Amino acid sequence: MCVAAPMKVVEVGEYSCVAEIDGVRKSASIIALEEVKVGDYIMVHAGLAISKLDPASAEETLRLMREIVATEKRNDEIH
Repeated sequence: MCVAAPMKVVEVGEYSCVAEIDGVRKSASIIALEEVKVGDYIMVHAGLAISKLDPASAEETLRLMREIVATEKRNDEIH
């Protein structure tokens, strides 16, 4: 399964950026997007930033992803 994750941009270079999610920082290509700035939220898939997100949408997506992970952990503990 392929999943894109919202990440917050913390550094920007000419063709790439460093983005963060829950304290984990990863480099991502930004060649597919225009005008990426520090503080922007981007969707990253396989090392490529594929779109920008407004902060509310990014936070809601992250909340839902964290809820899914927590549910999976609880289910693993039960079985």
